[in-house]
Amino acid sequence: MSIQSIVGGTAEGTVLKSAQPINFLGAVDAKTGRVTDKDHELYDQDMRGRILVFPHGTGSSVGAYTVYALKVNDMAPSAMVCNRADASVVSGCAIAGIPLLLVDGDLFGSMHGGDRVTVDGASVRVGARAKPIEFVPDVCDFGADE
Repeated sequence: MSIQSIVGGTAEGTVLKSAQPINFLGAVDAKTGRVTDKDHELYDQDMRGRILVFPHGTGSSVGAYTVYALKVNDMAPSAMVCNRADASVVSGCAIAGIPLLLVDGDLFGSMHGGDRVTVDGASVRVGARAKPIEFVPDVCDFGADE
């Protein structure tokens, strides 16, 4: 298993997980912290204070401002965990100070909605398990969004 810290920090919360990418600009209400896309599996779910686990962001890089607005409005997730970096999520977490981890498929698959997770910048703990982070500074893939 590999874990890479993209935006450091500490957080604790309950997992809110999606197998679908999230378009923060078009599918998230920054005032309520809820997913507004009726076709998304997290529709009407509240991300405030949760550990948001999803594959990657999608859509415009302007979605970074939605991530920042979530933080300003006190509606942001405590941390985000993805298995691919993209410009909107990386930059949004960076300007908002939201911890962001990239994890491999095994660890991504082992996290389930409702799990209690702790992120401390050096490890992620799911229940009693812990795995040290391998910090790799050049992991960001700023290719075209899918």
